[in-house]
Amino acid sequence: MAAPVIWLPGIAAGRDTLALFSQYLGMTALIGMALSQVIATRWPGVEAIFGPLDESYRLHKWLGLWALAASFLHDTIDADMRGLGRETALVDAAETAGEISLYGLLILVAITVATFIPYHLWKWTHRFIGVFFVLSAFHYLFILKPFANGDPLGLYMGGICLLGLLAYAYTSAPRSWRPSRAYRVDTLERQGEALVVNMSSEGRALRHRAGQFVFISFPEIGMSEPHPFTLSGPPREDGRLRISIAPLGDYTSLLMSRLEAGTPARVEGPFGDFAIARGPQVWVAAGIGITPFAAMAGALKPADGPVTVIHTVRDPAKAAHVAEMTDHAATLPNLDFIPWHSRAQGRIDADTIADIAGGLTGKTVLYCGPSSLRDALKKDLRKHGVSARRFRYELFEIRTGIGMNWLLARLTRQVPVRRRAPAE
Repeated sequence: MAAPVIWLPGIAAGRDTLALFSQYLGMTALIGMALSQVIATRWPGVEAIFGPLDESYRLHKWLGLWALAASFLHDTIDADMRGLGRETALVDAAETAGEISLYGLLILVAITVATFIPYHLWKWTHRFIGVFFVLSAFHYLFILKPFANGDPLGLYMGGICLLGLLAYAYTSAPRSWRPSRAYRVDTLERQGEALVVNMSSEGRALRHRAGQFVFISFPEIGMSEPHPFTLSGPPREDGRLRISIAPLGDYTSLLMSRLEAGTPARVEGPFGDFAIARGPQVWVAAGIGITPFAAMAGALKPADGPVTVIHTVRDPAKAAHVAEMTDHAATLPNLDFIPWHSRAQGRIDADTIADIAGGLTGKTVLYCGPSSLRDALKKDLRKHGVSARRFRYELFEIRTGIGMNWLLARLTRQVPVRRRAPAE
């Protein structure tokens, strides 16, 4: 986004500076949309450039918000300059395309950040963001501007447009064209409220690290949309995979009812960088958040840790992988497993974690579970010497808001407003 500034000073001579700034905003909006399209492809190399996929998707959201803000400012601040040439039908069409793209982007971003809108509706509408990128690229290429498409800046922006168009074409292509691995469900096992699914490879097996996640689809049972699942089993020589599914929504509940032995699956990945840390550490799992730690425990080496695993659940009858983690703790001298039943013992907090772990000084805390508990622990663990760098977690949220749920709750009086005490 900063690169166009390299060429702008040479273009600015004798030009309207404010109009040129408006055009620069339009270019950054186009770049933001293109990079968002690239992140959505999940191409190899995306994580190397933009960070682990959970962080990349967060960047994807903020790039979209920036594209909207920059587009709005570009539309508000007059970008017209004198002496650029004569208006033609093609220029008029490009201007119209820009207007359509702006308002379309406004609607899609609003649907994205308003997470109370159903996921399936968001997913369906989100596909149109590529269409609005195409319109934005058309707008840029054919509007009147103070440089030619063949100039250095024009070639740079043309490359950005081409990259975004290739990414959009890739994400719009049939899913069978994308690289994935063929798997088949071997066994299903109920553990508490979770369904543990073991799968074997039908060809070239996927290689992964403990703690990573994959996108899986089951087209033959009508579940063709890939969804992310943490791999709950450690890497195996035979390439078999294990996931653990909890009924957290409509999709997972329906999937649990349809899956059976022999069901084919397509697996994309692996993704993520949530892994065993160095030195002494504490793993805090909430509910089905035990899944990455079940994989890590199975891959734990004698030189790792020591590790204290705290698994907090409301109802122990609904917990998964408890027996497995207990067995690991019995056989691995560097691993302790502590079940915590919040209904009987109260909600886990930073003080309790520190007491269980015998203090947290010099230890790294890994967390997997609901965001509400994560945010509370992130704040309170600092009192025990756990810095933000030593509190690790994944933002396992493909779609996140910017406070819209909180705002809606306030407007409907579902969240009490805290009043400040009068100043003394």
